[in-house]
Formats: sequence, structure tokens, C-alpha cells
Amino acid sequence: MTGFLTAGIIRTALEFGLIYSLVTLALFISFSVLNICDLSTDGCYTLGCAVGAIVTIAGHPVLGLLAAMAAGVCSGFVTAFLQTKLGVQSILAGIIVNTGLYTINLAVMGFSANLSIFGTPTVFSLFRDLFPGDWWKAWSNLILLLLLVLLVCALLNWFLQTRLGLSIRATGDSPAMVRASSINPVFTTIVGLCVANALTALAGSLVGQYNKQSDINLGTGMVTVALASLIIGESMTGHRSVKWRILGAVAGSCLYRFIVSVALRLNVPTEAFKLVSAVIVAFAIAAPQAKKAFALQRRKRAMIAARTKGGAQ
Repeated sequence: MTGFLTAGIIRTALEFGLIYSLVTLALFISFSVLNICDLSTDGCYTLGCAVGAIVTIAGHPVLGLLAAMAAGVCSGFVTAFLQTKLGVQSILAGIIVNTGLYTINLAVMGFSANLSIFGTPTVFSLFRDLFPGDWWKAWSNLILLLLLVLLVCALLNWFLQTRLGLSIRATGDSPAMVRASSINPVFTTIVGLCVANALTALAGSLVGQYNKQSDINLGTGMVTVALASLIIGESMTGHRSVKWRILGAVAGSCLYRFIVSVALRLNVPTEAFKLVSAVIVAFAIAAPQAKKAFALQRRKRAMIAARTKGGAQ
């Protein structure tokens, strides 16, 4: 096992899992809380990477994270505006925004498909310089990401317990009830999608500084990865409190990256990763229903056995 999965492979899987967990949390807000299928995730992820890379090249890596989140808020606002004000269906609104973001992302990167930030300080290099020894430097990226994700989880859990957060959760459950309670569902939808896209863009900015480059096709398939991670996390935690569902989303993302790492060690071709993701999503979706079906069959067999035993007596 040591030779199959080394400490470096596990560390890298956890690092990417923590970065992708921010996208999973974004999908948790839009898909699970608001009950909205936001397909602008791919473009927003690349937008955060592009904006963060440009600001990082200017010498402000920390500001690059904040600028990426601001860009994500703008993307979420446009998506929500199309849905709430123009009456566009959520799926179509996401597709429209995602298509438009492709050109915007190219424009942000100077109409270049790739943008390198090698030789420029990043939040990871700045944080690494705070540690004295080589061992601590090797694990500094994981420590930074763990602290950042825990902070995001704590803030998100607090936000969803506030009056505005409870209104957003109620909007996903029943917009008619929210409207009857004198709460504007348009406002709560806009806020929810802005927060979700801010987290998506933050993840894009982090992965850009982590890889020290931005690519126009970076976000392709990200919504599938986030959906797989979210479903895996929800299958682990079930319908429990918001806190556990948030932590489950993070755990599901890390578990997904671990599965991908295992696939890499098994020499699965990179061209087949999309198929692997689709299989994981299908399995994660079908697992709860299969579990219920097995439990139902077990109860049926128990009832038949009890009747047979009663008839024999």
C-alpha cells in the first residue's frame, strides 16, 4: 500500500480535494439549498482563475483571491438576474452565462488560451516562507488549504443560520411560502447564487496559483466533479444538520480526489477520466435508492418468513 499510494500522492489528492470542495460547497448552496441547477460553474471557475492570475501577476496574490470572488459575485448576479427578472429557466440561464464567460475569460487573459504566473509569488509561496523546516514546507500547502476551507465552512454554517440564510433555505423549500411571509424570493435567490459563484471563483483562483497557470479550458467538466463530490458527501451524512452536510461536502470532495488518485495509480488513461466521473456520479446517485430497495426486499422476506412460520404453527 505504501508503494501504491505514497504520502506525496495522498497529500496532493487532499490538496486538490480541499480546493474542489469550495466548488462542491457552491453547488451545495445552489443545488441542495436553493434547488437551482446552475450550469455556469465551469465558466465561473475559469473566470476566478483568470482574474486571480492577472492580479497575482501584478504582485497581489491575496488580493487576487478577493478579486476572483468579486468576479464570481458578478457572474452569479447575472445568472440570478436572468432567472428572476427575465424569466429564463435556471438551466438555460446557466448555459447562457457559461457561454458568455468563455469570451470574457479570453478577454481577461488578453485573448490568450494560457497564462503563466511562474516566477510570481503566490499565497502558497508566501505561506510556505513562514515555516522553518523542509517537512513543514512540504505540508504548508495542505495546512493553508485546510485552514481556508475550515474558515469557509464556519462562515457558511454561520451565514445559513442567520435570518437571511434561513430565508435562502426557505426559498429553496417553498418560494410560495417565502413570498407569503413577506420575504422577497428574488433577493434571496440573487444572494444565494452570488455567494455560490464567489466560492466557485475562489476555488478557480486557488487552483491557478497552485498550478501557477491559467487555462481557458480549466473549468471543463467542473460541474460534474462537484456534483459527484456533493452526492458522495450527502450519501455519507444523509439529511442531517447543515453543519454536517457542509462537512460532508468537503469529505465527499476529498474522497472523490482520492478515487481519482487510485485511478491514476491503476494506469487509467486520462482520456477516460470523464467516464470515471460519470460512473462515480451514477453510482453515487443510485446508491441511496439501491440501499432503500435492498432494505425493502429484506423487510418483504422477513414478512414472508413470519407468515410462513405463523401458518406452520
